[in-house]
Amino acid sequence: MRSEDEATASELPFFEGLAEATVRLLIRGAYLQRFPAHVELIHQGQTADFLHVVVEGQVEVFSSYRDRETTVAVLGPGASFILAAVFLDKPYLKSARSLSAARLLLLPAANVRAAFGLDPNFARRIASEMAEGYRSLVKEINNQKLRSSLERLANWILRQVGKDAAPATFTFPFDKKTLAAKLGVTPEVLSRNFAALVPYGVTVSGKSVVVNDLALLTNFAKPSPIIDDPEF
Repeated sequence: MRSEDEATASELPFFEGLAEATVRLLIRGAYLQRFPAHVELIHQGQTADFLHVVVEGQVEVFSSYRDRETTVAVLGPGASFILAAVFLDKPYLKSARSLSAARLLLLPAANVRAAFGLDPNFARRIASEMAEGYRSLVKEINNQKLRSSLERLANWILRQVGKDAAPATFTFPFDKKTLAAKLGVTPEVLSRNFAALVPYGVTVSGKSVVVNDLALLTNFAKPSPIIDDPEF
């Protein structure tokens, strides 16, 4: 890694609060790379050689089986993937690709495991991140199994608008095909579900979504902190 790339990498939030020796260990043999949109970064079944940290852009984590595919998560700057495979030195169970032009830091997996054993602060951070990942997975399982596809979409919309007063407007953070896969439906079902939310004050125009009646949509969606609150 070039000296200027090392300086950029060491200033990332991922390294905040870590001892200088730990940062040096982690970035030894690392790469800071740019990728165009729609490039497969890792493939399920491959050996986990690197921990990837998103510096810029968006990354889609997905799984596939035969001719079927589902989006597991969409990650932005500051997120890392896939920690469990790196920590356990096992193959990836998921794949990932760049949704947009992206810049990633690739940390050698062996360095991550070594730093875990040497630096208690780093070990606590990794344990916390894995615990948060587990809780996120449980929330997503509950979301998929306990709600209809229309309820999942309604709650996704509420998370996008947050506490904005109605009418609230937001732009799709990624394409509708990816959103459909994330919600566990086909693009055709997603389109019908958006139409079904019109009576609840939701309208779609191109890449924009408008929520005209936040109370009406909330009453239908019935959001739960156990599923929807990232801080819960």
